Formats: sequence, structure tokens, C-alpha cells
Amino acid sequence: MQKKAILALADGTHFEGIAVGHGDYTVGEVVFNTAMTGYQEVLSDPSYAEQLITFTYPHIGNVGTNAEDFEADKVYAKGFIVRELPTAPSSWRAQHSFMQFIEEYNLLGIAEIDTRALVHHLRQHGAQAGCILASVNGDVTTAVAKAEAWGDMQGRALIDAVATNKAYAWQESLHKAGNHIIVVVDFGVKQGILRCLAAQNCNVIVVPPQSTAEDILKLQPKGIVLSNGPGDPAACIAAIKTIQTLLTKNIPLFGICLGHQLLALALGAKTMKMKQGHHGANHPVQDVVTKRVFITSQNHGFAVDEATLPAGINVKYRSLFDNTLQGFSHETLPVLAFQGHPEASPGPNDSGILFKQFIKLINARSMQHA
Repeated sequence: MQKKAILALADGTHFEGIAVGHGDYTVGEVVFNTAMTGYQEVLSDPSYAEQLITFTYPHIGNVGTNAEDFEADKVYAKGFIVRELPTAPSSWRAQHSFMQFIEEYNLLGIAEIDTRALVHHLRQHGAQAGCILASVNGDVTTAVAKAEAWGDMQGRALIDAVATNKAYAWQESLHKAGNHIIVVVDFGVKQGILRCLAAQNCNVIVVPPQSTAEDILKLQPKGIVLSNGPGDPAACIAAIKTIQTLLTKNIPLFGICLGHQLLALALGAKTMKMKQGHHGANHPVQDVVTKRVFITSQNHGFAVDEATLPAGINVKYRSLFDNTLQGFSHETLPVLAFQGHPEASPGPNDSGILFKQFIKLINARSMQHA
């Protein structure tokens, strides 16, 4: 017999549906993702830690899952919300069904609810805490109480819970050893970022988020990447201080997503919580100089407050959805930052050119010091 489930938000709004997966309940921030592909990549993206993901595309599970499409070593999302029960896979790449996938990773979700109504509510009232409660009796009061008790994403530093705890050299059979040593500070890095760097002929070394500037500099990097990750960037005090030290060493820095926000904070700007955030693919971002529009993949609930940017920072990209800051450079420092996901896993490839720009920044610095 199918088990009933309730999705309750902290404001008391609730939806009744069918429990899917493993467990009695799960809590986290309820967000929505508009991408039509890549549910496996989304669920295994560490940036979704402590979040319940509403998939607006109805056919979740239709291509199954496989070993190649993970963005990390496990699933980091706390749960999922879908319109229809997961369908049987119909892809030659499928190694497991979606149901097998969520059972293996002890993931709980809810299906057969009106996701359009839920998304409309989140757009009107903002992302907020929620609880998926699998219960035959459907205790709304209990579910709302659990959501309220979870609290808010603001003030939560989550990077230590999702990142590596020891340094390692990233290798994949598709790529050979390269010329540049690039250190990636892991705040919840997606494997797509590591692949893109390796494809640019780089030797990639991943280090923990607790790494000091001294730890990083001992590896003699030609460039440093500050990765994506979950939580409130302003709560990552130690990481911000480390970045401030790295900024004095004149080594090219590339901040992606959370890394973009941390870099801005280290330079003296401030960040802010967004109403519902940007989560999905096909988000238009414009180069403010050339006016070229990039179609991008996005996943963030915080943004850099452009009004707080100090002198010396050049705004490079803005979202055409809400005009929020999407990227910047610096007049004197070798800095490149982008809010979206240039590795685009899943999503469009327009912004992949940023990896080439980062390498150009490294080469230019190398020539200055030759």
C-alpha cells in the first residue's frame, strides 16, 4: 500500500501526497529547480545540502541514474518534491531506476502534489523551512512544528559538512597531467568544475575548506579556484579570512557560486538572502560591456549586494531575471568571479568560456613574472 505523506511549510501551508523513498520525515529549506534534465546531478550537488528540492519538471526518473552523472560522492539534498511518481527509466545509459537510487541513498520525497501551486507560493512568500512527513494519519501539526524548529538558512555555515577533509589530486582517465597546478578550495565542489579545469590542461589539487593560506601556497599553485557550496556565505568567517590573505599574494583567483560570494566578502562587500533564489537552467545573464547574453545554469539562495561593492571592483555580469550581480573582476588584482555554474552540469555551456578566461589570467601573470 502506498504511504501517505505531508509537505508542511513553516508558515502553515501544507500539501498532501504520497511518500516516496526512505524514512519517516525530513526537514530543510524548500526551494524549486526549473531544469528539465539532470535530477541526479541536482540531488548530488553539495550546494543543495539542507534543502528540499521541488522539481518543476514532472517526469523525474524517466532516464534512471548511472555512475557517471554524480556531482559528488553521495546525495546531499535532504529530500525531493515531485508532481508524479517516478517513472520507469527508458534510457540506454540507465544503470538503476530512480527508485533504486533514492533507496540506496536513504532519501525521502513526496509525490502527487500540485507543484505549480507550491512554486507559486514560494515565489510569493519566499523559500522557507519545510518538512516532508510520511504518515498514514497525516499529522499536519507535527510537520509544521518540525519545519518551524529547523529555522532558517541564514547564519548556517555548511561547508565543513560537505567538503573533503584532506587534500587530494583529482584525476580522471579522460584527462592527462597538465601544465598548471590549480588548487581548488573545496566548499562543496561539483565534479563538473574539476573536469572543466582538467580539460584546460591543468593539474588539479583539491584542498579542504579549513586550509590556511599557508597550506595552499605550499602547493605552489598557478591559480586558485574557490568552489561552489551550500549555506550562508557570511557565516564562513575562517574561509573569508583565508581568501583575504590569498588576495595579497597576486595569484589568480576564480570564485564560482559560493566562491564568488566569499571573494566579494573578502574584498569588503556584503551578501544578502534572496527571496526564492535562482535554481535551474536557462537563466539569462548579460555581459554588461559587450551586452552578450549567456544562457546559464544557476543554484544559489544568496547574492552579493552590488550596492556594497568597494572601489576597484568592476561589475561584469548581471542577471536578466532580477538584475542581481552575476560576476565581477578587479582593476588591479587577478580576480575573476561568477555567480552561476560555468561547468554547466547539467545545463547550457555558454559560460564555459570563463575557464578559458581564467587560464588567460594565469598565463598573463606568468608572463609578467617570467
